[in-house]
Amino acid sequence: MILAVLAVFLLPLAVRAVLHAAGETPRSWRDADWSSIGSLPPAAAHPDARVLVLTGRTGGWKGVVAVHSWVVLKEKDARSWSRWDVVGWGNPVRMNGWAPDGRWYGNPPIVVADVSGEAAEALIPKIRAAIRGYQWANAGDYRVWPGPNSNTFVASVLRAVPELAALLPANAIGRDFRPGAYVGPSDSGTGVEASAWGVVGVKAGWVEGLELNLLGLVVGLDVRRPALKLPGYGRIGLDPLPSAAAAGR
Repeated sequence: MILAVLAVFLLPLAVRAVLHAAGETPRSWRDADWSSIGSLPPAAAHPDARVLVLTGRTGGWKGVVAVHSWVVLKEKDARSWSRWDVVGWGNPVRMNGWAPDGRWYGNPPIVVADVSGEAAEALIPKIRAAIRGYQWANAGDYRVWPGPNSNTFVASVLRAVPELAALLPANAIGRDFRPGAYVGPSDSGTGVEASAWGVVGVKAGWVEGLELNLLGLVVGLDVRRPALKLPGYGRIGLDPLPSAAAAGR
């Protein structure tokens, strides 16, 4: 039984590692392309307020297993976008360190949530408050594993603003980190979760489906939108439904 469980976690990861090694990946951050993919218009050309949550596969060995996530905001009639990340050097919380829709280690970002108009206007003050209140914002607080890291940051914002109705993908390692044991509602509010420091845990919910977490790696099944959740891949199957906030744009 133990061998079967380990195989479920490790075999997808091994395949992902082989594909990663065979691909053309930057040797270091200096060699990577961090430029905009051009998906967002100039802020002045988009007068409505807008909120986005994005993820991009990271580089090096972390690229085998994980994505990096960030938040992008624009108030109504603002002349610029604001991007918020957490990084592993200096003060963790950074504003506008990269283009709002920039590649991450050369990998194009994927949109997790996208809300515009009056709905975004209502959410932005709450999101800014969550960013200001982030618990691990001091130099030295960042830990690549099990967290707090960039995905811990974005997950904490999403929990603080449940109206966004958005969840990070299963390969956003660090999203489940909490300081200690947690038993309670899942992030979507449609199920339950039990976790210890984000290192081991289980979730069951209508939105999350069933997820098992071992050392931050997630295996799961989404029944609502049929898909497998596998270490290194995140999700294989139908895309998740858009968030309720985005659907109401």
